[in-house]
Amino acid sequence: MIALISSIRVTRSLSTFTQTPQTAQARLVGDIGGTNARFAIADVRDRLSHVRALRCADFAGPEDALRHYFELEAIAPPPVAAFGIANPVTSDEVAMTNHRWRFSVERLREHLGLDRLLLVNDFTALALSVPRLGPDDLHAVGGGTPVAGQAIGLIGPGTGLGVSGLVPTADGYLPLQGEGGHVTLAARDAREARIIEWMWRHHDHVSAERLLSGPGLVMLHDAVRDLADATPCELGSADITARALARTCPYCVEALDLFCAMLGTVAGDLALTLGARGGVYLGGGILPRLGPSFAQSRFRSRFEDKGRFSSYLSRIPTFVIDAPYAALRGAAAALKWPVRVGYDATKQAQ
Repeated sequence: MIALISSIRVTRSLSTFTQTPQTAQARLVGDIGGTNARFAIADVRDRLSHVRALRCADFAGPEDALRHYFELEAIAPPPVAAFGIANPVTSDEVAMTNHRWRFSVERLREHLGLDRLLLVNDFTALALSVPRLGPDDLHAVGGGTPVAGQAIGLIGPGTGLGVSGLVPTADGYLPLQGEGGHVTLAARDAREARIIEWMWRHHDHVSAERLLSGPGLVMLHDAVRDLADATPCELGSADITARALARTCPYCVEALDLFCAMLGTVAGDLALTLGARGGVYLGGGILPRLGPSFAQSRFRSRFEDKGRFSSYLSRIPTFVIDAPYAALRGAAAALKWPVRVGYDATKQAQ
């Protein structure tokens, strides 16, 4: 399969984008995670078309995935592209943290025949989409009201744990390009301390991402069972979530409860660190699937549970982002952002 896909090349038989005023600025955008890669074409107004998701595991690298995307959509790539990726972006060479893909941004640009390829952290891209989100894209969890012109926090569990934010400047916002998902996870109570102690048997460093992600939910479930001397039961994160929401497995129920509570603690830490009175936005692929149960979880109470600063946090709103392609819109925005973000590979003039 991969060998066949590797042989695919964009040919003259594929559709191209006619250079009209409406399409002259069409751009290829992507959101590359540890599990799925989403690609689309953004027009001059950042409206998306040709949206498609592909499983990363089915391809040897992003070039193979993109060539397959072009073949499926019967299009040739526009000359400019921007991708968000679940990884630090600090140089031309990229080695994904939660996937086997390794590649050069410059070589990828050359092989695809692009004039420009911008690569940014996926949560930096998602942060850039926040000012463009509407009321229908968000679900409030708890109270509070955003304060205009103040910092905004962003956090979200998926295959990993993404963290970013927007810091106000004189010209708008500066997006953060950090790796806050890898901060050391702290326990709030004795039960969580036992869970983290259990995790030390498997990892020297227990980061927030180790537990607050899809694989992390699996480990939480394993820990809960083991600490109860229960029979091991191998379940994926989707099965754990389904059983927890149906309340058919007490170990799954506790694992998801701990997941939401500990996420609240880490999100509250982010809000305090940034002074995120503009709100904290929750992305990633897990939370939208929890539906109303997330609002009923301990997330919000733990978000506010900061002793003398509980009142401060009670005024900061938290929102679940329920817009499946927000990061693609953020990648398009990164191409026009006045402050340079990520790694920019541009074709040199001859």
